[in-house]
Amino acid sequence: MQGKHVAITGPTTGIGRHVALELATRGAGLTLFCRNEDKAQALQQDIAAVSGAAPRVIIMDMADLSSVRRAAGEFMSLERTLDVLLNNAGVINTTRRETVDGFEETLAVNHFAPFLFTGLLLPALQQAPSARIVNVASHAHTFVRGMDFEDMQAENGYKTFRVYGRSKLANILFTRSLARRLEDQDITVNCLHPGAVATSLGKNNSGLAGKLLPALLKPFFRSPEQGAETSIYLCCSEEVNAISGEYFYDCKVTRTKPWARDDREAARLWNYSEECTGFSYPT
Repeated sequence: MQGKHVAITGPTTGIGRHVALELATRGAGLTLFCRNEDKAQALQQDIAAVSGAAPRVIIMDMADLSSVRRAAGEFMSLERTLDVLLNNAGVINTTRRETVDGFEETLAVNHFAPFLFTGLLLPALQQAPSARIVNVASHAHTFVRGMDFEDMQAENGYKTFRVYGRSKLANILFTRSLARRLEDQDITVNCLHPGAVATSLGKNNSGLAGKLLPALLKPFFRSPEQGAETSIYLCCSEEVNAISGEYFYDCKVTRTKPWARDDREAARLWNYSEECTGFSYPT
């Protein structure tokens, strides 16, 4: 990774933090897109200590599409080539919340934000000799059997794992669609399941739910270091140079459920995402 530049969303805790530290020790230059400035500065210092180079930090709130646009614009103003984009950030809520844009927050943060962010950074990726887009998805796509376009904003009854699972299904469908659109360019797009990982995911919820959700799942968790392995592999390995549009687990291509391979659903989601974000990818 020496001489390459990597952008990472959600790098201050868990998987993202471990990936950032590992890529920095391998010589990559980093731009970290973080919501919490204090945590970002602490990570910046830790990375500088292990690699000798402090990463750039750009503050971005993925629950606010105007913040996503501003952060992407700040990066693009640097006029630098981007070799790898790792869309790592995610959220899971136990109750329905709306963003400032009026969208259900889980779908907005986990799908709309990376959909928009990736599109805005695409020109920087196109400047690299070869580039990679890596999306952190999940086996949680098995919690649902489709996108349920009739209730995309979860207004007709909120069920935590259904809503989260749909957002992770959206990650996989987005990966498939984008890989197809970029197949004539030197940019690959892949996604992954990190495994059930002991991170801060879910701790944003207040009260008893915020304590119970991580506690209930903890016995099934692997460590953030283990969870980061496939993200690091997809960012770095030469073995995936020519692979695009796939879903990985434990550093291997893994078959998804049929509804995650439905290209008609993927096309419908793409159109819906463009409509909601107000952003159209160049053709």
